[in-house]
Amino acid sequence: MESAGQQVCEVMLRWLAGGRAPESRRDLKISILCGKGNNGGDGLVVARHLKVTGIEPRVYFFGDPTKLTGDASENFQRWRSAGGTVNVVETETEWKKFSSMIARSDVIVDALLGTGLRGAVTGMTAKAISAVNEFSRNATAARPTLIIAVDMPSGLPSDGEAAEGPVLRAHQTVTFTAPKIGQLVSVDAACAGAWEVKQIGSPAELVEELGRSELRWASAEEFAELPLVRAADSNKGTFGHVLLVAGALGKSGAAVLGGRMAVRAGAGLVTIATPAVVLPVVAAAQAEYMTVPLQATRAGTMALKNVQAGRWKKIEKGKSVLAIGPGLGTEAQTQQCIRTMVRSTELPVILDADGLNAFDGRADELAQRKSKFLAITPHPGEMARLLGKSIRDVQGDRLKSAREAAKRWNVHVILKGFHTLIAAPEGAVFVNTTGNAGLAKGGTGDVLTGLLAALTAQFKTGEWLRVLALGVYLHGLAADIGVMRMDASGLIADDVISLIPEARMNLLQELQKIG
Repeated sequence: MESAGQQVCEVMLRWLAGGRAPESRRDLKISILCGKGNNGGDGLVVARHLKVTGIEPRVYFFGDPTKLTGDASENFQRWRSAGGTVNVVETETEWKKFSSMIARSDVIVDALLGTGLRGAVTGMTAKAISAVNEFSRNATAARPTLIIAVDMPSGLPSDGEAAEGPVLRAHQTVTFTAPKIGQLVSVDAACAGAWEVKQIGSPAELVEELGRSELRWASAEEFAELPLVRAADSNKGTFGHVLLVAGALGKSGAAVLGGRMAVRAGAGLVTIATPAVVLPVVAAAQAEYMTVPLQATRAGTMALKNVQAGRWKKIEKGKSVLAIGPGLGTEAQTQQCIRTMVRSTELPVILDADGLNAFDGRADELAQRKSKFLAITPHPGEMARLLGKSIRDVQGDRLKSAREAAKRWNVHVILKGFHTLIAAPEGAVFVNTTGNAGLAKGGTGDVLTGLLAALTAQFKTGEWLRVLALGVYLHGLAADIGVMRMDASGLIADDVISLIPEARMNLLQELQKIG
């Protein structure tokens, strides 16, 4: 409890250091909302450590302090002994007395409820949660108030089930030892906001043993065994040859972005096969990749003739991976051409965008192919169409949907969205937590396709689930680096491309720290 509270305090001080001069911090209005369990005890430790730095937080205790037991009771007494005051909130009258002061806080610390929650939150605690969400407009208000949750946002079940009552929406959650399932895959997981894991002394071996399951968090250490550092005697042939089939009249940008990312992400060679009508535009956009002209329909999309008379076999010869879909369009013969390419190739395949649209209403054909390795990258709408479900159903249990599709079609599924899921046919799943709302923009999916293809070309398919998870991790990390320099609304796909080398360097540096 002491370590947990100290870690939260350090996160807060780091945030304060970025926005205020040291002498102004004593004037901060910090409200710490404490419950009667161990989570409240953590909050009392936070208060005590802040007081040592000269900051005087206000503590609001929801419940009867005389009923505290164990470490939480001990830390209540330590806080009182340090000269701290406690505002007890047990009645509607007491809440009305204090709520306006809480609303004017610069920082609100949520230490009401932790991992022990069972059922819906009720009473004054539920009222406080709803009020804080109203104060902050669900953590989206422009007013610079930090809402930080201790271990879990209050009201969010830790086991992944949907909340039965209100859930406090935090800007940031400091969780301990390891992420909780609810923070990863719950429909309410976004309530945790940005979060980081802090260690508080739990033995790593015990954590790994108790947490062993087919659901894994895509943290940096998961990629430690991949050959991320290039050998001195490497050459371009060492890192594979990406074949990207993309683009159409009016959608040449999708091919450009995907190809540019494949080059920037480290593929030894990149070839873009695109309709001849847009090839000059695509070829002029990046000197490092090669292009192949495809015969086009009258609409300027890929024609069915490209898979006839053995032409396609010549195009894919010598390539390491096939990425297909971005910007290809939905012309009937274009979609037939896509399906033929996917069924006939023996290369590992990354299927995205219009490549997925080609299988609408005929998704079971994804299993009818020669390649042993196929990865599909649907957003929730595409996943819903492929499975014949509603978007609500997919989003209601993203983990179930990803696993169902992976098993049904013997594919790797990358279900995009908040906390992207990467699922293997055998049932193993990685949950990725890098990335931010800056990725909610056209073109970012195209660059993810190029990135996944480039990594597949470099690292092959021996640990393909992990390689795909690495791609999603780096894609999100590049966006996270970007929003440290600009507002998320201004991030574009090309920024993600340019920041991928820095994201990869950050990963290497993080792995060096871990040792």
